[in-house]
Amino acid sequence: MRKRVSVAVAALALVASSGKAGAQQPPPQFPNMTFFVTSTSGPAGADFGGIDGADRYCQTLAAKAGAGGKTWRAYLSVQATGGATAVNARDRIGKGPWVDADGVQIAADVADLHSDNNKINAQTAQAENGRRIPGSAFVVNQHDVLTGTLPDGTAPPPDKDMTCGNWTKSGADGSAIVGHVDRKGLRDDAASRSWNSSHPSRGCSADGLKSTGGAGLLYCFAAN
Repeated sequence: MRKRVSVAVAALALVASSGKAGAQQPPPQFPNMTFFVTSTSGPAGADFGGIDGADRYCQTLAAKAGAGGKTWRAYLSVQATGGATAVNARDRIGKGPWVDADGVQIAADVADLHSDNNKINAQTAQAENGRRIPGSAFVVNQHDVLTGTLPDGTAPPPDKDMTCGNWTKSGADGSAIVGHVDRKGLRDDAASRSWNSSHPSRGCSADGLKSTGGAGLLYCFAAN
């Protein structure tokens, strides 16, 4: 009888141990991080429900990584169309400096960020979970990051949609300027090496963004 009880207890212990081993592990924590690229896209292509929705998306992912105590902003511009006031991405992300999940400084301030001296590249542009974004060297290329922004960090003129309807479109209509997170492209020119203003997207849908080497990802900066 004692032998049977011992075997039963051992079996229960094994089941409990297996359950713990199979439990979902919490995401890695990076409380000192002040810059990241979103690990996943939003739910509807380039449509985040406007720029405030994109900010909330950055804030949510930062919180999961243990950095939710800061105020996070998406590096996106807004065009002066449909009665909207133009917003420059460079004016809404704080003063810096900014560091990635490993603590590597990618820029000291706004001017440094928009100079050739910034350190955004395939190694430093990590997601909030510490993983690197697949670039042009990968089978699945996701190096396009949504910005809707000119190289100097300002909004495009209002004559042509370059922000997917100020981040409210998710179909074939419209387009958004994207940057290359790995600073590489099919051509070795200034546009291919631009982290924030490489080329327009092919529409605003998830499929359209994927077709040019993207996944609807965003740059997120801690503004305080």
